[in-house]
Amino acid sequence: MIIMVHIQNFLNSNQRTLNKTFSYYIMHITVAMVVAYFVTGNLWMAITLSLLEPTIQAFAFFFHEKIWNKKDLKAADPIQSTKV
Repeated sequence: MIIMVHIQNFLNSNQRTLNKTFSYYIMHITVAMVVAYFVTGNLWMAITLSLLEPTIQAFAFFFHEKIWNKKDLKAADPIQSTKV
């Protein structure tokens, strides 16, 4: 039960970033599939290649976005930005 509460809190506090990550993931898979198809001429190879790299990239994007959000929060907090 406690784990579910943590998962729900995580989802609630990261909703915008998760939505952006999913949107980016779909766009990235589509672009990767088109490029892979033009390079290989093989639909199955294009699908396989397009799922691997964007999946890893989506996880990287999520954490990249989290880092930028922290940076934005620090910049918006005048007390934090004056600390040495």
